[in-house]
Amino acid sequence: MAERDYKFVAYVSTYTMENKDGITIFDVDLKKGTLKKKGSVEITNSSYLTCSHNRKYLYSITDMGVKGFRIIEDGMLEEINAASINGMRGCYLSTDYADKFLFVAGYHDGKITVLRLNEDGSIGEITEEIFVKGMGEVAERSFHPHVNCVKMSRDNKYLLAADSGMDHVNVYELDEQKGTLKQVDIIRSNVNSGPKHMLFTKNGKFVFILHEIMNYIDVYSYKCEEGFPEFEKVQTIETVHNYHAGRNVSCALKLSLDGKYLLSSNAGDNSVVAYSIDQENGVLEKKFCLPISGSYPKDACFFPDLKHLVSLNHESNTMTFFASDAEKGTLAMSCKEIKIEKPNCIIFYLLEE
Repeated sequence: MAERDYKFVAYVSTYTMENKDGITIFDVDLKKGTLKKKGSVEITNSSYLTCSHNRKYLYSITDMGVKGFRIIEDGMLEEINAASINGMRGCYLSTDYADKFLFVAGYHDGKITVLRLNEDGSIGEITEEIFVKGMGEVAERSFHPHVNCVKMSRDNKYLLAADSGMDHVNVYELDEQKGTLKQVDIIRSNVNSGPKHMLFTKNGKFVFILHEIMNYIDVYSYKCEEGFPEFEKVQTIETVHNYHAGRNVSCALKLSLDGKYLLSSNAGDNSVVAYSIDQENGVLEKKFCLPISGSYPKDACFFPDLKHLVSLNHESNTMTFFASDAEKGTLAMSCKEIKIEKPNCIIFYLLEE
């Protein structure tokens, strides 16, 4: 990012109580590694955000379903429309790589919803609804399906859906015309491991699956052979130190802008963990696992220049900021924390020059 004056904004989603503004827009100060509030939009309980791949639109979970926004020149948001997902409140959403469909994960009802996206960015009709079936271990968390994350493979052929109740990832083939799904595979995890989030590498050859209960990441290679997906486990690596105290829940999973580093966070341990990614074989190498000076880091992200890091601390109602050097394994608080109620998710967005 050197030698050019890049300008970014950051979108932060929050739960809402007295404050109705569930998305806050910040100007990004790359030199100081901090954020300055620019504006906000009214939306209830924005638990997760995603940007379209054409960078024109932003979509959010809300109590009544999903909302779409147009990203205008200065990074502010204009609401386009809202749509129902015909079920309980979602927890995660993403688009396919052609921006034709919006996928929503339902933790509470174990449901996957697909909605058509129109050329103007508006959210259209529901094209698919899948209630995942099955019975997990007889326990409060895993008695029935909980879909935590839905993510397309980068070749835009298969939707992966992480189910922390059933402890596996369902793989569906997407019909790019009808917007329907056909299950073609299952990636199984350890019992009571709780697969939560997934990310593909930028080259699309590897996928990382974060397990929130057992605190580890599985690395799988991916390829499509003769019209069928093939996943092969490459590595399992922990998100915490082996000496961490008490119960821990692994939370975030984010790629650095250059795709060379993977970031996760740990609630309970209240730490953030960074890995380098071997671009040839997908293997992760832990660079640091260090405290974030807050409680329940629900999301964490490198700044675009990789010189700073922000942690969204859901229970302490703060964002904390650090100077970071992933390769050297260093992390040091760099400026004053920002108070924000119940932060959930952050996206850095590059403004057009």
